[in-house]
Amino acid sequence: MDTVGHFDLQTLWFALIAVLWMGFFLLDGFDFGVGMLYPVLGRDDPGRRALLATILPVWDSYEVWLIVAGGATFAAFPGWYASMFSGFYLIFFSILFALIVRGIAIEYRNKHDNLTWRRRWDLALPIASAVTPFLLGLLFGAITNGVPMDRRGDVTGGEGGLFTGYSVLAGATLVAVFALHGALFLTVRTEDELHERARRFALALWPVAALPLIAFITWTAVRASSAPYPVPVYVLLGLSLAAGAASGPLAWARRPLAAFAGTSIATVLLVAALFARLYPRVMVSSTDGSPSLTIYSTASNHYSLVAMTIIAAVFVPIVLVYQVWALWVFRARLSRADFTHPPTPLHMITRNRGGASSGSGE
Repeated sequence: MDTVGHFDLQTLWFALIAVLWMGFFLLDGFDFGVGMLYPVLGRDDPGRRALLATILPVWDSYEVWLIVAGGATFAAFPGWYASMFSGFYLIFFSILFALIVRGIAIEYRNKHDNLTWRRRWDLALPIASAVTPFLLGLLFGAITNGVPMDRRGDVTGGEGGLFTGYSVLAGATLVAVFALHGALFLTVRTEDELHERARRFALALWPVAALPLIAFITWTAVRASSAPYPVPVYVLLGLSLAAGAASGPLAWARRPLAAFAGTSIATVLLVAALFARLYPRVMVSSTDGSPSLTIYSTASNHYSLVAMTIIAAVFVPIVLVYQVWALWVFRARLSRADFTHPPTPLHMITRNRGGASSGSGE
């Protein structure tokens, strides 16, 4: 067996892919939340510009996690990649289209002073920001809970096999949690009236997000009894629920960073629980007599896995350092006053509050 220490290479790469998805949901999760909420929280154009500016300098760097996760799946587990992408092509295409619309809206919304132009992007961005996590939740819910497959590992139900009660609940849970995650992020990155508005909205969203989260975690815990290793799933689900539950009281106590940490931990542990429920499978078959796909039946050869491991050992730390650096550089709080008319380009805004400096071109 191919081994690295106490782990075989297939397990190592399954864990790395899980980490990549956890990073994507953690970082792009609050971006999705900001995208959903900014037209509501920003009551005029300067307010909306300020809210959008909290993610404008860094949103595209978070997409790297998604791209690398897809590339790593293709390289490490080509059988998994082929079955998943061929079986749910339309879903993946819809996710890609929503991501494109979201990216264009973030970058182009403030490129033109025409009111109609901005209103169109103010409509497109929230829709794209809600559709993407819903479809991703739908996908993860389906492949962890089971999809129709034949003996060769091909998905036989098509996109229709994704729409079960469990997978739809998974999508709705991600949308609700990301909306709360985004509101709490804005309490960390804004000040004055925008900060207070984001805090009030987060307190209102907390019970709304709690309902689907509790339902999804409970349903997952019940289904996890049939998983190969159920105990880690139970532990991760319990910790995720506790972290999410703590975010509301922390926001009420005016501890925005701790509240944001609560939804961050809840998001990471929830994704970790889904991958723990999968392992060592990569797609669960719901068809009697058809085996589930596993990390061993879908993995690349030994040479490919070794080469990928060496490359990852070199470049993953670099990506992590860059991500931390970017978050540190663009950590300053923003307010509506920074974007009052005449409009000031974001790259010209320099703030020195607690040593923080923020800036990016629009």
